[in-house]
Amino acid sequence: MRKTLIALMAGTALGVAGMEYIQPSGAQENARRTYEYLDLFGDIFERVRAGYVEEVDEQALIEAAINGMLTSLDPHSAYLPPENFDDMRVQTRGEFGGLGIEVTMENGFVKVVAPIDDTPAAKAGLEAGDFVTHIDGESVLGLTLSEAVDQMRGPVGSEITITIMREGAEEPFDVTIVRDTIKIKAVRGRVEGTVGILRITTFNEQTFENLEAAIAEIKAEIGEDKVTGYILDLRNNPGGLLSQAIAVADAFLEEGEIVSTRGRDLTEAERVNARPGDLTGGLPIVLIINEGSASASEIVAGALQDHRRAILLGAKTFGKGSVQTVMPLGDKGAMKLTTARYYTPSGRSIQALGIEPDILVEERKIAEDPEAAARRAARSEADLRGSLDAEDLTDDQIKLLEEERKRHEALAELRQEDFQLAYALDLISGLAIYDAARK
Repeated sequence: MRKTLIALMAGTALGVAGMEYIQPSGAQENARRTYEYLDLFGDIFERVRAGYVEEVDEQALIEAAINGMLTSLDPHSAYLPPENFDDMRVQTRGEFGGLGIEVTMENGFVKVVAPIDDTPAAKAGLEAGDFVTHIDGESVLGLTLSEAVDQMRGPVGSEITITIMREGAEEPFDVTIVRDTIKIKAVRGRVEGTVGILRITTFNEQTFENLEAAIAEIKAEIGEDKVTGYILDLRNNPGGLLSQAIAVADAFLEEGEIVSTRGRDLTEAERVNARPGDLTGGLPIVLIINEGSASASEIVAGALQDHRRAILLGAKTFGKGSVQTVMPLGDKGAMKLTTARYYTPSGRSIQALGIEPDILVEERKIAEDPEAAARRAARSEADLRGSLDAEDLTDDQIKLLEEERKRHEALAELRQEDFQLAYALDLISGLAIYDAARK
């Protein structure tokens, strides 16, 4: 008996000594605490399910817990229930129902990143930077971004009233919008004189294909050898697919890095380089950005700026420099998780900083005093009594002067409507003149 007791005591001593010698590692301790908190979650869930004042939807409760975990990480990570996941896939194809705004969450309110061109939101006058404080009279405080977006969705043709708080406005104001089917044409091309204007509204599955077609149409309208430059308009473009942003930047670059992404595991960093072939043939490019240019738009702007391929004009961009990976969860929807930051070719991370334009041009309306305009246009040499007559001009010279006059009149009118675009046209024309003289 004594021998047995001594053996047991020796074993206990050895056990204690072993515990003192082999302490749990930090990873083991963290794992232990994690499982304790998972037990805590299970305990709380059971108490809510059993004791809440009203019967709860257990599935909704779990989904809310999952979403709360993800949204606590950053504004762009979220749980997507099956219906939301389906909506997201539809949106990337370029046609969906809604108001036509890209939004994020800031300080508990829904913030408009950008209204999408030719949508109910854009037609109603919503602007980048607006805050949505109420939806149909109900405060958005306490809602997740997904819940707020769900409330803004609804049947096509139905009305919704949102309360907007806007910088510079004395009081919040209501905007009533009729929901509609949002059909997005990712790229619209048009011609101003010998300049091609490419307006990119989003980066969906159709963007690069639309861009190629728009450039081909511009060349056909002006004449391929007569195009003097391009304006790339990314204002209020909220972003979209990373692959499409890469393809668009590649369309204007012959070589070099477009973007790199780095996550927590630096061994999985990726770099994407341009392939030979510039769709514009190396012609000058002016790229217009503003505070509504975000994410994929910033990838394109950063790549073209770093390679000195385009002059950036406008205002500082939104500053979303993170990459989200959508991870399907079978029939339970998907998880959207921020997995990396992206970097421009020079190694810049623009997360929360944005991209500064090369030329700062704030958007503004030009309202000229009619009397000042009259005084400015009142007198010229030809108005002076006894002045020499102009020499006779050929028909071609007269035609060129007439075309130039019309171009200046159109540009003056454009300055009243879109000062940034008018400035870009002036700049691209100057670049074309300089380039022609240099050659």
